[in-house]
Amino acid sequence: QVQLVESGGGLVQAGGSLRLSCAASGSTFSITRMGWYRQAPGKQRELVADISSGGTTNYADFAKGRFTLSRDNAKNTVDLQMNSLNPEDTAVYYCNAKPIFRGSTEYWGQGTQVTVSS
Repeated sequence: QVQLVESGGGLVQAGGSLRLSCAASGSTFSITRMGWYRQAPGKQRELVADISSGGTTNYADFAKGRFTLSRDNAKNTVDLQMNSLNPEDTAVYYCNAKPIFRGSTEYWGQGTQVTVSS
């Protein structure tokens, strides 16, 4: 099993920044890609960004140029630096880890609230 623990959410003014962190523990050898998703009220959960074990990143269009995802394989952590935040970024942000074997269980953190005020 894998556990994901998130931190760094909170309240920020428009134009401000937040840094989200996710730490994985347990059977981390079975993890391939890690990343962040978000879900706003009344909306579907959507990918923000994810990253491979080798460091290849994938960003949603809304995140490009504003958010940066990094990974430390030795510490089993991923960080999401979010800059130039706007109220549309308000959502619950979830850490995600995908297993190396297809059909195996994906892992999710408990979610952390990000609120951007005007």
